[in-house]
Amino acid sequence: MTSVPRGKTPRECRVQLHQLMLPEHANAYGNVHGGLIMKMVDETGGIAAMRHAQRPCVTVAMDSMTFVSPVHVGELLACVASVNFVGKSSLEVGVRVHAENPITGEVTHTNSAYLVYVALDDDGNPTSVPPLVLETEDERRRFREAEERQQARLTRRKK
Repeated sequence: MTSVPRGKTPRECRVQLHQLMLPEHANAYGNVHGGLIMKMVDETGGIAAMRHAQRPCVTVAMDSMTFVSPVHVGELLACVASVNFVGKSSLEVGVRVHAENPITGEVTHTNSAYLVYVALDDDGNPTSVPPLVLETEDERRRFREAEERQQARLTRRKK
């Protein structure tokens, strides 16, 4: 078992990933392929989880992700990830995605998702993660909501 580092704030582990959407990112309908967006969401969330855990982390769950608005070729896609909750070895990370038209500056929310990661020790087994240090009322609210989602996940898993 590895020692647990000091607690971190959501702000310390926040990650932003930006990528210009090019023609090779398009699906058959000319919009950016949803699978690419899901991959970027997972990568961004994974980086936030690893920053917090200071250990390798693997994805164990992604809550439903609804595509609110399409992303178009030529737009700048941004994924913003924050750690919402930590358990013994798991972390919930929220990722919000938006697309920006780089010419007009118009920003559109395209989707959001919650992902769960587990931190791994040097042998690939789950290991403890540091506590989440909550500084703001918004962080406390997000933590409470994430606790409820975690309980719902555990309940579904027991069925």
